Amino acid sequence: MKIEDWLRFVQAAKNFQFSIFNLQSSIYQMFSDKTNVNILTSLLVAHGIRHAVVCPGSRNAPIVHNLNECPDIACHPVTDERSAGFYALGIAQKTGQPVVVCVTSGTALLNVAPAVAEAYYQHRPLVVVSADRPQAWIDQQDGQTLPQPDALGRFVCKAVTLPEPTDEVTRWHCNRLVNEALMKKHGPVHINVPITEPLFNFTVAELPQERRIEWQPADLSSIMLNHIAHMFMQAERPMLISGHPQSSMINGQPSFYDFPSSLLQALDERYVPDFVVYTGGPIVSKQLKHFLRRAKQTWIVNPTGEVYDTFMNLTNVIQGDGEVVADYLRFMLEQQGHPFVQLWDDLLLRIRQQAESYEPPFSQMAAVKYFEQRVGKAYRHYANSMSIRLASIFAKGPVYCNRGVNGIEGSLSTAAGFSLVADAPVYCVIGDLSFFYDQNALWNQEIDGRLRILLLNNGKGGIFNMLKGLEQSPARDRLIAAQHTTVAAGACMQHDVYYQQVCNEADMQRAIDLMTASDMSRPMLIEVLTNPDIDEETVRRLKIEN
Repeated sequence: MKIEDWLRFVQAAKNFQFSIFNLQSSIYQMFSDKTNVNILTSLLVAHGIRHAVVCPGSRNAPIVHNLNECPDIACHPVTDERSAGFYALGIAQKTGQPVVVCVTSGTALLNVAPAVAEAYYQHRPLVVVSADRPQAWIDQQDGQTLPQPDALGRFVCKAVTLPEPTDEVTRWHCNRLVNEALMKKHGPVHINVPITEPLFNFTVAELPQERRIEWQPADLSSIMLNHIAHMFMQAERPMLISGHPQSSMINGQPSFYDFPSSLLQALDERYVPDFVVYTGGPIVSKQLKHFLRRAKQTWIVNPTGEVYDTFMNLTNVIQGDGEVVADYLRFMLEQQGHPFVQLWDDLLLRIRQQAESYEPPFSQMAAVKYFEQRVGKAYRHYANSMSIRLASIFAKGPVYCNRGVNGIEGSLSTAAGFSLVADAPVYCVIGDLSFFYDQNALWNQEIDGRLRILLLNNGKGGIFNMLKGLEQSPARDRLIAAQHTTVAAGACMQHDVYYQQVCNEADMQRAIDLMTASDMSRPMLIEVLTNPDIDEETVRRLKIEN
């Protein structure tokens, strides 16, 4: 064989081996064993990322490796992070699409700041992905460590630090954070990724199938409304969770907010929605929130377009007026019924009938039930904890409650402020701890007969009697539930508030009749003194069944 033929043979063999290697590499594509890195990678692909500028480093090697394994993403190596940021900016300018710039830990992140600031004012969608050391090693004189969360300050539209998932909740949290960042399409975002050693285990055969959350702009045009209505009416089990900021409804019907866990556990799959449109505010019932996490997907409508993944199954965020959407869906349901909606309407009606037929002994529950029977259509404010839970059972219309953060402070002050500009009486139903915490609300010369207070006083934070397991603690009553013997007579005398104290059913009913019928010019307060043990037993004896 001639030397030329031999050389050609050797080269052909090398090319064949190289082709086999490439084929094996494509067949045996492997990803990092870091869960947060794989969630991030999967969602980068799902959100349409097609270009990544990658910088050298060991801590970000798992991320770079994953990006390189994705056939949908083209990786562009640039050593200088400052230059890399501007490379990514240039690609974003040309494509109009989000572009990743991936850096390792430490000062590497700080070097992209000039490009990020430029992208911020150009409204270009850079996605800064920084590897990080575990939080325990920050500021411990370990190499390449500095506080990386929020390191890019106000020059990013969103900054998140991913957890290293250890269970389903932290895994959901990681997914949600990545989605929240990648939904920002009009400016740079920062995704910080702590990665614990060992770093270089590439043993996962495929990326996880991750939930992608979509974002729709503030455009509730007829096309969008019709699209939402079509999705709702075509769903097999659709549910509308709606309401004004002060109250919620299910499918347009007043809901029994504090669903007993026994009832929800007894509901079979026929009652589990597959498509939820959520336009209301926070939900009081923890049991109901857990139940709705069994749904397949949720679309949320809110004025800011924020991600509120309360049910852990959010798929679409629509920026707009939720009341417009809710009203439109109610109109559609009036024109064309839906069997699943009717199923829930029947259930809610049975629940309300059972609650109405229950005759509690003298207690906080009895006071709220009688009050709701007598008050008619009026402005009603309920304080947090047991007050709003009792309203959830008996309220016959919208109520106001500070459920944004759920603190006990300010409930009375909020109602008092409301009364200053109201054109009718404003009722505040409030527990003793909430009232005494906020009694300075009465220290105001402008309040008058429009403010009327129903004070439920059982000498402690009654909600703590309902928490299973807490009865085992000797600290419960005196230290946790703040047991006391205080009454409101002195505060009312000091601030010229009409005051009446009641200790039995008959006096309670007469006092509420007076409060709801009076045209008195002074503020009014009816204090209902009850026994906390009877209050607890009364709530527990209320059986709601399907």
